[in-house]
Amino acid sequence: MAFRSSFSLLRMVEVAKELTDQARILQRIDAVLRIMKVDRTYGKGRSLVDALDDVAQEAILCGDFGLAQRFQRFAGYAGGELFLEVVEAYYDEDSQQRGEELMRRMAALGADRAVAALDVLCRDNPDATASDARDLFRGIAQSASHLGVEAGEGGIRLSTREVRRLQQYGHMEILLRSLPQLASGEAVRLMGDVLADADAGLLAQFLELKARRASLAALRAAVDEPTSSESALHACLKNQEWIFGGAYVGELARRQYTPDTILDIPLLRADGSLHVVELKRANVGTLVIRRNGHLMLGALAHQAVSQAQSYLRTLDENRRTILADYGVDSRRASATIVIGHSRYVGGDITPLEVAETLRTYNTHATRIEVITYETLLDSAARMLALSSAQQDSESAQEPEEPEA
Repeated sequence: MAFRSSFSLLRMVEVAKELTDQARILQRIDAVLRIMKVDRTYGKGRSLVDALDDVAQEAILCGDFGLAQRFQRFAGYAGGELFLEVVEAYYDEDSQQRGEELMRRMAALGADRAVAALDVLCRDNPDATASDARDLFRGIAQSASHLGVEAGEGGIRLSTREVRRLQQYGHMEILLRSLPQLASGEAVRLMGDVLADADAGLLAQFLELKARRASLAALRAAVDEPTSSESALHACLKNQEWIFGGAYVGELARRQYTPDTILDIPLLRADGSLHVVELKRANVGTLVIRRNGHLMLGALAHQAVSQAQSYLRTLDENRRTILADYGVDSRRASATIVIGHSRYVGGDITPLEVAETLRTYNTHATRIEVITYETLLDSAARMLALSSAQQDSESAQEPEEPEA
């Protein structure tokens, strides 16, 4: 892991400090600033990452989820997981202005190229209709995915920054859909009007849904790969608490609350209590076994349950210390174990039998639930489908005309 820090991060932390009046959050932000102001490296290292994570966790406990996400991203940059320009795009005003100027220029350029394409269409086909124009741009959008810039004979070698700039042009498909039906000298002006009138709330929902679909696709790909390790699956689920359902308000930044317990994914319930997610491999051939004609969980599943039981017992025993030091109520915490997938189960055991065996097991459990990655993916996909349908319904509702 390549630790990072910079003056830009220091500036963003100082700005973020002005966004809260919670004493406990301010105390932890001050701890971050003390680390960053020691030398010219701006505190680069593990201690800075941990301090930023502590701010994020305290913000979650105080219900300030926007600030928590901000410091989670700061920690991601400091820990080498995010590029600085990504974080700046969210929280640095100068960077945002530069990005907006770039997008304005891209919009104008895209509109200009669109008008040129429409001019050619009308020149070659004077009777072209709006439907013909839509088909033209639909073909351009579909063919764009087959284009590439490669090194070698006849190719072009680009820097990483230039490749990112090219990728941004892919977003022009959305803008081009709002162009006039026929070629017009007003296209650039109308493009500006479209951007100005965009519903920021709906755009934010669209981007969130798009990000969630990408996260779910990444998790599905990791599950479908038989050699995926627990760490690979964990990377796909980090800061994706929505996948586990709506009962959780966020993923806690701290994973260790006792010296001998490191949790895979600690989630915070709405009532302030702790929920533990323990991740195991998806490729478990003996997740469910058949013995003497009866179906039961295999050894690996029972080992995972025993591990979760040990975690919960330790959290119960240290409840007062954890509550005093971290503000998390660990007494009577619960746990979910995600393990296996029916596709990998051997012994001619069907997916339905796997589901029924787990359902029977969970019926007799109280604080620990065992589910497969198949169940996790299916439930998350249903949530996304419901959210997408709701967004489509809201966007389809036309605003009421004001009374004269």
